[in-house]
Amino acid sequence: MTNPDLAPAGSPQMTDHPTGHPTDYPAGRPTVRLRPKAQARAIRHGFPWVYADELVTDRRTRGLAPGTLAVLEDAERRAMGLVTVNPGSKIIARMLDTDPGALIDAGWFRARLTRALALRERLYTAPFYRLVHAEADGLPGVVIDRFGAAAVIQPNAAWAEAHLDALVAALVAVTGCTTVVKNASGRARVLEGLGDETQILRGALDGPVDVPMNGATYRADLTGGQKTGLFYDQRPNHALAAQLAGGGAVLDVFSHVGGFALAALAAGAGSALAVDGSAYALTLAEAGAAASGLADRLTTRRGDAFEVMTDLAGQGARFDLVVCDPPAFVPNRAALEAGLRAYERVARLAAPLVAPGGYLVLCSCSHAADLGAFRTASARGIGRGGRAAQLIHTGFAGPDHPQLPQLAESGYLKALFFRLDG
Repeated sequence: MTNPDLAPAGSPQMTDHPTGHPTDYPAGRPTVRLRPKAQARAIRHGFPWVYADELVTDRRTRGLAPGTLAVLEDAERRAMGLVTVNPGSKIIARMLDTDPGALIDAGWFRARLTRALALRERLYTAPFYRLVHAEADGLPGVVIDRFGAAAVIQPNAAWAEAHLDALVAALVAVTGCTTVVKNASGRARVLEGLGDETQILRGALDGPVDVPMNGATYRADLTGGQKTGLFYDQRPNHALAAQLAGGGAVLDVFSHVGGFALAALAAGAGSALAVDGSAYALTLAEAGAAASGLADRLTTRRGDAFEVMTDLAGQGARFDLVVCDPPAFVPNRAALEAGLRAYERVARLAAPLVAPGGYLVLCSCSHAADLGAFRTASARGIGRGGRAAQLIHTGFAGPDHPQLPQLAESGYLKALFFRLDG
């Protein structure tokens, strides 16, 4: 039987019943239906997810293979769009296209990627950016970061894994990238029931790649580093923090490959201490400093961030700029209370390390902790650290990480910039 999602453009997609209800989708494409009390209006207005308790999960629906394409109908059996279904996921369906007869073929992928590329090429003069930010770019569960001629794909949903060959072919055709890496790490893939094998799908790599950003050169390991190898989302926050550092001393805690430290040094900071628990990440930070001509002003320290900050305070160390950019302490709502306590502790330990009139930047990448809760925890921690503060700026992810307005989770990153008293 011909695969309906590989049919040529212009092929018949569906037949309309006289009542206006679609009755025939490509090659018998299955249908799934919302429960009567499900929020159909929200989905019609752009919310991209259907939760398991909102869908009729009869034996037929439960038997669908993860990543199956299906037509979503409301409780009155009116078609709402084309979704991908994973019966084993709490997000049981994700909207792919408002056209229930859409063919998810090479042309469909090329159209989505071309639209995504147009935004990034307007924003950046060099091809180093997040190219696809999942639902916000119309590719649910898919992240693609571009590193010049190389790209890293995170297919974090079952449908994307099933259509990976078509996605990679379209990516190469649209961008001209010669190397494509599949990064299969992360909690999202576990929730989708997917494996964790990272592999090079196209081309080759002979080691970490150089990434120019904010006047510095970063070293990104696309196969063995954290996530895709570099965090582009902090780019505008790196730039503002670098401006605040001036010619002073910088402490970059949870530094990874030197994100805030290298940007500050490139902007003229006198010195920077990068702290991280990963020796390899700090080796890449040192390599980036060397590639940027900044090696003489960067020092690194491996260790537990909380222990290192406690030790520095005991030594009486003070910095003109302190930045703390920890991993997500609140990966889900069940972890909210404990995660907020951890953010408060970070602020409490960091605040005494800021010189009088200096600046403190506190970051959270936890989508389950909203801005208000994170700001409250941070302010409480600063107060318990014996300092008073002005909040001078709230930063978010860069514009290559667009938000889907209907999906709060797409606006995960928060960066609070404080000026501390004497």
